[in-house]
Amino acid sequence: MPSVLPDGEPVPEDGALPASALDSAGSRPLAFYLHVPYCATRCGYCDFNTYTATELRGSGGVLASRDNYAGTLAEEVRLARKVLGDDPRAVRTVFVGGGTPTLLAAEDLVRMLDAVRQEFGLADDAEVTTEANPESVDPAYLATLREGGFNRISFGMQSARRHVLSVLDRTHTPGRPEACVAEARAAGFDHVNLDLIYGTPGESDDDWRASLEAAVGAGPDHVSAYALIVEEGTQLARRIRRGEVPMTDDDVHADRYLIADEVLTAAGLHWYEVSNWAASDAARCLHNELYWRGADWWGAGPGAHSHVGGVRWWNAKHPGAYAAALAEGRSPGAGREVLGAEDRRVERILLELRLRDGVPLDLLREAGLAAARRALADGLLRPGPYRQGRAALTLRGRLLADAVVRDLVD
Repeated sequence: MPSVLPDGEPVPEDGALPASALDSAGSRPLAFYLHVPYCATRCGYCDFNTYTATELRGSGGVLASRDNYAGTLAEEVRLARKVLGDDPRAVRTVFVGGGTPTLLAAEDLVRMLDAVRQEFGLADDAEVTTEANPESVDPAYLATLREGGFNRISFGMQSARRHVLSVLDRTHTPGRPEACVAEARAAGFDHVNLDLIYGTPGESDDDWRASLEAAVGAGPDHVSAYALIVEEGTQLARRIRRGEVPMTDDDVHADRYLIADEVLTAAGLHWYEVSNWAASDAARCLHNELYWRGADWWGAGPGAHSHVGGVRWWNAKHPGAYAAALAEGRSPGAGREVLGAEDRRVERILLELRLRDGVPLDLLREAGLAAARRALADGLLRPGPYRQGRAALTLRGRLLADAVVRDLVD
């Protein structure tokens, strides 16, 4: 959840959407993202909309407290029901992210999920995920989540090497994320993900390979691997600027990505999105796939983004301002934009190209089709492997995905 919000037009106080946004809603899946903005400490690389207790002290009072956060977020879910009216869709996916959702009591996360269930209902095969810090859960906590309806969990592992975790300001003990996988399986979770980060200053190829091997050895059915992005304004950016740690270059990122694909594929985890590998189609993160395919989702929580029928909006960033709006019966929306046909075409290309299925060629204009032919000749694209009339990235194309997509949107 990025900390900087875009400009946009005002959101009506009651949160009402244009009638066009709800046209044909029944033909699109509906998802919920529930943002928990609290962290025990701030990681040095993090630019998300999160707050520590120290950062919140004196800046929102009781309204910003995590003690009553579940009830506050449930108010926004009830607002969503009013805005969407008699929309008959049961919710297909719920994803609780942060921040550190597991700083809240497990009962609070279940209470947030229950608000979605009570207002909208969950599909029979709904995917319900929470992110989790390995140090803030135990078997009893995981059992409460599972009993409450969560069936997928994502642990922030990042690295198996202590010195790499130290640069990232991650506080968990090496080995704890792997143990969490076993605890989640014992609690009955259907699917377990481990998040990894590569390209941390001071990380070697051997460090990265060791992290991958530790991750797959723990037995998750999904692994996400992201290149470290050094965001301006973060502690890590300041350390690099002072020369305390070195910056990792793009060539190193490319090498690490190739190592990741090699190790994960050998372990039976196959890519389905540029940064994600799964052991089966069932293990894929459907919630994220709905984002990438332009479905409808309501993002509840401070700074959360939503998208329904081509209307995108975002909430007030600060937990105090967010809670105050809901307490006053107002939408917490801070701004919104209505996407035109060209905006939606470009977004589909940007997002769907990242998927294993590739991008539909009928989205491309003449210049984009010419660029696709060049990319095909250069070994960056191949015909879509699962659907006709699509073009998909090759392994080399995945390394250059940003450059490829820039050409295709022309």
